[in-house]
Amino acid sequence: MTIDLKTIKHISKLSRISVDDEKAHKLTKDLNSIFDFIEKLNELKTDNVEPLTSVAETTLKLRTDKVKSKDIREQIIKNSPQDNEDYFVVPKVIE
Repeated sequence: MTIDLKTIKHISKLSRISVDDEKAHKLTKDLNSIFDFIEKLNELKTDNVEPLTSVAETTLKLRTDKVKSKDIREQIIKNSPQDNEDYFVVPKVIE
């Protein structure tokens, strides 16, 4: 796939980004090199390759869930900007 100057201008118009001719030529060159690289990657045979989440083969350390603090509700509510017994009262966000 190749990107030409007309396509760059069309995309910039759709995205409402002003692009002068110099930047458009540079973007054309850059995007074409990116698409060339993608085409090279598409040529690779990856049928028998398992997907990776990381290049280092490690497993995550598991830990048991432990409750570290009990009955600290009152301490937490004391940090509320306004006095309330059950929940935090904060300033209105949506007008």
